[in-house]
Amino acid sequence: MALYRVNKPRNPQANFHVKKNDEVVILTGTQQGKRGKVLQVLRDRSRVIVEGVNFIKKAARKSQEQPQGGIIEREGALHISKVMLAADYDSRKGTKTTETEAQGKPAAKKAAPKGKK
Repeated sequence: MALYRVNKPRNPQANFHVKKNDEVVILTGTQQGKRGKVLQVLRDRSRVIVEGVNFIKKAARKSQEQPQGGIIEREGALHISKVMLAADYDSRKGTKTTETEAQGKPAAKKAAPKGKK
């Protein structure tokens, strides 16, 4: 048996910042900026499965549900630290939303760097 197991049960954290059915935004990785609904929270592995994000291909045997078998696509798990609640993400300081742009309000400007002119 290998010394390191990927799916080894760990001490699960009591609670997380996201729950099932919350809308979240992906913060890092190839899926950065995508939004989706949390389908499942895997407490023992500190991961979440988000709807429509991080698709993986998996080989499936023939069964009654899938008489053809073959390769299926489904959502893969992301680490919970890579996601943030969409409401919190939108309310962060300095982020532009479509609502403020539509109202014609100027977006937040960055301060010019001090130093040479």
